[in-house]
Amino acid sequence: MARIDWTTKLKEMRRLLAAAPVVLAAFGVAMAASSTPRPEIDRRAEAVRALTGGDLSARGFAAITGRMDPSQLAIALRHDPGERRAALYGLTPGWESLTLAGRPTLDFGATGLDAMKLNAATPDASQFLRVAAPFVFKPATAEDRRRALRCLTQGIYYEAALEPTEGQEAVAQVILNRVRDPNYANSICGVVFEGAERTTGCQFSFTCDGALAQAPVGWAWNRAKLVAERALAGHVSARVGTATHYHADYVRPWWAPTLNKLTQIGAHIFYRWKGVYGEPAAFRRPYTGREPLIDEARFSRPRIQIALAADAALLAQAEAALAGDLTLRTVEIDGQTRVVGVASLGGRRQASAAEIAAINQRMAAFEAPTTPAPDEPMRTAPPGVTPMAVEEVGRPTS
Repeated sequence: MARIDWTTKLKEMRRLLAAAPVVLAAFGVAMAASSTPRPEIDRRAEAVRALTGGDLSARGFAAITGRMDPSQLAIALRHDPGERRAALYGLTPGWESLTLAGRPTLDFGATGLDAMKLNAATPDASQFLRVAAPFVFKPATAEDRRRALRCLTQGIYYEAALEPTEGQEAVAQVILNRVRDPNYANSICGVVFEGAERTTGCQFSFTCDGALAQAPVGWAWNRAKLVAERALAGHVSARVGTATHYHADYVRPWWAPTLNKLTQIGAHIFYRWKGVYGEPAAFRRPYTGREPLIDEARFSRPRIQIALAADAALLAQAEAALAGDLTLRTVEIDGQTRVVGVASLGGRRQASAAEIAAINQRMAAFEAPTTPAPDEPMRTAPPGVTPMAVEEVGRPTS
């Protein structure tokens, strides 16, 4: 049996014990390196790369900002050295003085041609176009579903019956965008009939100019209803994105310069809020699912003419221009030619010179500053109320 050389073994054990601290130190460093959290800047860079696909052009940055909430975007813009903004959140300088108590007077003549030229000369801010998310339509009951569909169909029909299908889809998109915008009601009927209970301030003029007294034309109503059903099923009008405002191209509302003009479809020009309020992240308020019961008989009585007419003569002239055209006209809708009685059909169309003159006179009367009586205090907007657009003050097809 071989003898064990204990002297040699002891020497080897001493060498291993002497080297142990070095081995353990190296092992500890490796373990620490593997458990140390990655730097925050690395994680951010990886998230940016995943969002943009490595594209750091304007398109890539739009993908990043589109996921920010309003507060995050405001902070980002505040620290962006490349941003040059004329006023807070990109609003037109002087926007804070554009209140319901003091609107500027806009006079574009009797034909509306000057307004059309100014609208055409205003550049599109297409770089601010952001596609809206599909509308999540979850009504609480079957009755709420019926009311929502009817109100949205009314908005499309009375505002855009003679517009191309794309134009009708854009109007529907504006209504649904407003439902998700904290500045408006969070129900579809609430948005469509907002302000209709007042003599001024209705958001869609058909709700307070007597248009509802006219029975809808069957084929045009069914067409508008199909558009409404698609919108409630999640269809998105990509051309208008997060637009919340629009007007006919032959008028120039006082609020137009305070918003970003996106595009024109048919006779309508569409706008979105400037700054963070027009970004998709700002449209996060959930749909309530409950729809108010609308008293259509009450809202079928015209009220806007009385509020906007400067005197009895102007009122008579406006009513005559708005109701006097009973002729048949030929129009082309989505490539199909139709003969319609324009006075009995809702929807925007090219107005006659007399109709445009009446509309512009009514707008001038509405927007002109009024002087209160000596014993009457000046009326101002209630606290917290911001100016919101009457989509058009007066419409030729009432």
